[in-house]
Amino acid sequence: MLNVRSASDDRTTRARIRDAAVRLFGRDGFAATSVRAIAAEAGVSPALVLHHFESKEGLRRACDGFVVEEFLGRKEELLHSDTAGAIARWFGDTERFAPLIDYLARMLTAPSESADELFDKLLGLTRSMVDEQVEAGIMREPLDRDVIALFLTLYGVAPLVMQRQLARAFDVSRLDGAALRRATLPILDLYTHGLYTDDRYLDGARDALQRTSGPRSDKGENDPNQDPDPPAGAAV
Repeated sequence: MLNVRSASDDRTTRARIRDAAVRLFGRDGFAATSVRAIAAEAGVSPALVLHHFESKEGLRRACDGFVVEEFLGRKEELLHSDTAGAIARWFGDTERFAPLIDYLARMLTAPSESADELFDKLLGLTRSMVDEQVEAGIMREPLDRDVIALFLTLYGVAPLVMQRQLARAFDVSRLDGAALRRATLPILDLYTHGLYTDDRYLDGARDALQRTSGPRSDKGENDPNQDPDPPAGAAV
């Protein structure tokens, strides 16, 4: 007799395979994880894994999309829901996020095009988040949205790839809910109020850059990020 699955059963099986792959890719790495191992972890046959995802590479891409959406999709809640409630839900899900953190840490540090693809996906969604938050009046207009999106992405993934050192600093064996709670307010205070009490470093850097000779960036005369012309009399 044929084993006929409903659409909901099919989605459940697909999610179970994907979640198993996230766990194993995060623990053992992509290259060291076989389709057979993923199938055993998910409790299905290797043929069913390939039925849903066509190949191990296709499964990796599905895992990338799922993990990125789980992290950055949560930030979207801040635009459309109660802020305190959204943050409370994040804290309630810290254990569920552990394998996703392991996945990002492992996959982003692999010397491969797939790591570049994953980082570019994170960067693109962060850039969209910057646009949305600026337009919503949540974030002030930065000097350069592309640069800010890049460094927000780097700051976001740094704790993931430096988990060992971060856990040591918090004197825990593994990052947990208590450590994240301790870090939340200081980090948000930094993003909200910054570090410096005046503009001396910003003004100093701007003055220094204006004295630096070099080719113009051709961003336009009125663009705040347009590189200055070389000083009069400077060798070019």
